[in-house]
Amino acid sequence: MSYRSGHPSAALHPHAHDQARPAAPRPARPPRPAQRPAPAGNSYTIAHAGRQVRIGPVLFWIAVGSIVLLGCWTAATATYFTFRDDVLTRLIARQAEMQYAYEDRIAELRAKVDRTTSRQLLDQEQFDQKLEQIMRRQSLLESRAGALSALPDVAVTGSIKPARTPSFDIETTGRPKPSPINDTVIFVAPPDREARLQSRTPPAAIERAPTQYAQAQGVETVLTRLQTSLDQVEKQQIATLGAVEETYESRARRMRDVLGNLGLNSRSLEASAPRGGVGGPFVPVRAPSANASSFDRQLYRINISRAQVDRLTRALSLVPYRKPVLGQVEFSSGFGVRTDPFLGRPAMHTGLDFRGSTGDPVRATAIGKVVSAGWAGGYGQMVEIDHGNGLTTRYGHLSKIIAKVGQQVSIGQIVGEIGSTGRSTGPHLHYETRIDGEAVDPQKFLRAGVRLAGAG
Repeated sequence: MSYRSGHPSAALHPHAHDQARPAAPRPARPPRPAQRPAPAGNSYTIAHAGRQVRIGPVLFWIAVGSIVLLGCWTAATATYFTFRDDVLTRLIARQAEMQYAYEDRIAELRAKVDRTTSRQLLDQEQFDQKLEQIMRRQSLLESRAGALSALPDVAVTGSIKPARTPSFDIETTGRPKPSPINDTVIFVAPPDREARLQSRTPPAAIERAPTQYAQAQGVETVLTRLQTSLDQVEKQQIATLGAVEETYESRARRMRDVLGNLGLNSRSLEASAPRGGVGGPFVPVRAPSANASSFDRQLYRINISRAQVDRLTRALSLVPYRKPVLGQVEFSSGFGVRTDPFLGRPAMHTGLDFRGSTGDPVRATAIGKVVSAGWAGGYGQMVEIDHGNGLTTRYGHLSKIIAKVGQQVSIGQIVGEIGSTGRSTGPHLHYETRIDGEAVDPQKFLRAGVRLAGAG
């Protein structure tokens, strides 16, 4: 039992076990004066087995606090051991949840990287395919340009010159300026299959490198412009091919019409015309297959028309539709009925009289063979040439004969000189054209020559 005492000499109460002892006889003591209770103080007294222990408040509260902390620790420990499994389970579950979240995030990032890589590979593959398609198309256009350039008398061939580098020029407005068809160039792929763009902007104006997106957009722009340029080349080639086909067909029609108007058999003329070339193995022309392109089929038709024009041209070399003299010509007399210069009576004039000076050259108007060269009555000095298929020409009143009988003459070859021999009143050339021995108007042939010149 404890109590607080205000003075260290305060009276002590007897303990309980002392009271249990039998009271021994004591001598009588004189009565003491009554003592006052000790005043309350700041110390604590602990009594046990007749002993008293006094402690201070600080030590007391330290002991109390220790006991309380020990109790709390004991309660916490008991609680921990009681609920330990639940706590560990929650901690493990949270750790697993965090791990799964990290794994999911990593998987998501990997999937994103894979998608990006796949997209880049796909873009690269698409670019390679487009570039390969452009190169194949350009090779095709080059082969077509070569086929067009092999055609004679073609002003625009649509050729693609390999010596130039840019396929288009970039103006200051940023729009592509298409080049002429014969200035279009080859787009050569780099060895690493990557598109390399050369900017026309001065280096000082470039502040930073373009981003990957900008580069991709630039590549697409280049491919688009290349395809546009090739489209223009192809359109011009097709237009040129159509113009060439129309030209050959028109020339062939006009030649046939001329021969028909002259009353000549084109088949006979073609059969008797001189052959082209000097020999070689016979290789027949193959017709294009069913799956051939329209360009190939049209080119085949052009080659056929060209061969027909060539045959008709050789046939027309036998037709005397050219002038027998050079320069400006002046007719002194035409074909038909006229007043005879010697008798003053109407007479049939079977040819044309070309004015000229003595000694001017007289030329053959078609290829043929000289069948007569000498004096021929009113013709005076005359040369007659047989052109085959019943066609003959006569050159009269010559002052000099150059050609000889049996000689093969070509177009424009000099056969004599203008004179005034025979039945003539002055120097001139009497020129006749005959079909099967009958005189026909030479102007009919000359007009045919003017028309054929327009067909060329």
